[in-house]
Amino acid sequence: MDILFPKSKGGKIRFFIIIGFGIITAFYVLLFPAYPLWSYSPQEGDIVFQSLPKCILVNIIEGVTHSPFSHCGVVIKENDKWVVNEAIGDVHSTPLYLWILRGRSSAIEVFRVKKSYSKFIPDFVNALNKYQGRLYDINYKMDDENIYCSELVFKAFKDVSKIELGKLYSLGELDWKPYKNDLEMVEAGPVPTNRIMITPKHLSEAEELEKVYSFGY
Repeated sequence: MDILFPKSKGGKIRFFIIIGFGIITAFYVLLFPAYPLWSYSPQEGDIVFQSLPKCILVNIIEGVTHSPFSHCGVVIKENDKWVVNEAIGDVHSTPLYLWILRGRSSAIEVFRVKKSYSKFIPDFVNALNKYQGRLYDINYKMDDENIYCSELVFKAFKDVSKIELGKLYSLGELDWKPYKNDLEMVEAGPVPTNRIMITPKHLSEAEELEKVYSFGY
C-alpha cells in the first residue's frame, strides 16, 4: 500500500509530482490535439490549411515558400457531417476531425471568403465535384490531368467566379535552390524553374479571404 500512496512527506510530494506530470502529459497527448474539434465552428466553403507529417515533398513545399502550410482543402457538408474535400492521394473527402488530427500537432488555420464574395460559395462547393477522383499531382503542374491541393481550391473558385485566389508564382521565383536535389528526384530530371503554380501559402494570402480561426501556429 505504501508503494501506491507513500506515508512520508517526501514520498507524498514525489507521488503528487508524478501524478501532476501524468495529468499534464495526458492533456497534451489526448486533449490538446483535439481542441480545434470543439473550438472551430465550420462553415461550408471554409478553406483550411495544415502542416502535413514530414516527408520529402512536404519539406519542399514548406521550404520553398518559407511557410508551415503544406496542405489545404475546402470544408463542406456531406450527409450532415463536416468533411474536407482535398487532393491527397486523389481528390476525395475526409472527415474534418480526421483531417485535423492528421496534421502536425493538429495545427490548423481557417480562411473564409469575405462577405462580398460569399455569393459564390454554393457554386464553389458544387464546382469541386468536377475534380473528384483525380490523382494527386506531385509535380505541381496547373493542367487538369492530375491535381494538387491548392490547385483544387484555386480552380474550383475560379470556375464559378473568374477570380484567382492568390498570386501565381513560378518555381524559379521561390527559394528552390536548397531543395535542388530533392526536386530533381521528384521530377526525375531538371528543376522546372519556369513552372507556374499556386502554393498553399500564396493561396492563403488572397485578398478575397480572411482568417477566421487559428490553432497551433
